[in-house]
Amino acid sequence: MKILFDTNVVLDVLLNRAPYSEVAVELFAAVEKRKIQGYLCATTNTTVDYLATKSIGRAAAKTAISGLLELFSIADVNQVVLKLALNSDFSDFEDAVLYHAGYCVAVDGVVTRNGKDFKTVNLPIYTPDELWAIIR
Repeated sequence: MKILFDTNVVLDVLLNRAPYSEVAVELFAAVEKRKIQGYLCATTNTTVDYLATKSIGRAAAKTAISGLLELFSIADVNQVVLKLALNSDFSDFEDAVLYHAGYCVAVDGVVTRNGKDFKTVNLPIYTPDELWAIIR
């Protein structure tokens, strides 16, 4: 099962954002154990770097990004993805880019805490708890 992780789920783990971090850590462990194949949108890494640098410092953010690149496959953001996102029904361009990057690499679903941001989609959208219940 190929799952695209929304940026908010990644930040829950890296910034230990309770109460969301517990199940997010379990999902990361599932990627590490190859129960699921985890994907990140390329732009997630830049967002994570920016926010983590502000929160935990440059060195720790760099280490975090390095770990993400080892653990997850990356869904590219290219001209095709950007055009699909731009012409989509999403109200938020960042969410549209993330979704279409995953769609273009044929993920089986997206895990996010903001399912309301993914209303008009063709892929299953899971909350972290829903995905964890499926794969555990």
